[in-house]
Amino acid sequence: MSPHVSAPFRVRYGETDQMGVAYHANYLLWCEIGRTELIRELGVSYAELEARGIFLAVAEAALRYREAARYDDLIRVETRLESVRSRAIAFAYDVHRLEPAPARLASAHTTLVSIDGDGRPRKLPADVLEMFGG
Repeated sequence: MSPHVSAPFRVRYGETDQMGVAYHANYLLWCEIGRTELIRELGVSYAELEARGIFLAVAEAALRYREAARYDDLIRVETRLESVRSRAIAFAYDVHRLEPAPARLASAHTTLVSIDGDGRPRKLPADVLEMFGG
């Protein structure tokens, strides 16, 4: 089974439009919450990776919306590792509403590439690849 994490939170007022519906771009921010929590669960924070000169840049993102999230909904982002290669890591996400009415709101995928501090592609160090299961 691939590494995964579940991150619950509530939709904040500032994430919604005048009708109380979550703005579509916020779903990518919610995926980032799940992704950084998954990395932390694997044993290192993203800040620690950056301190080592390892940066993970989003190279690809795809979202499929199913239902709208609204202000104060209790949301859960489930994040799992899909694949690990020498220079790229792929993640999958499922965004669910827990309250008031349970529903699957969206699914998403991102691919992050490893770059150095100058923005050039770099291989992930062996210990980081091992941490991600690669």
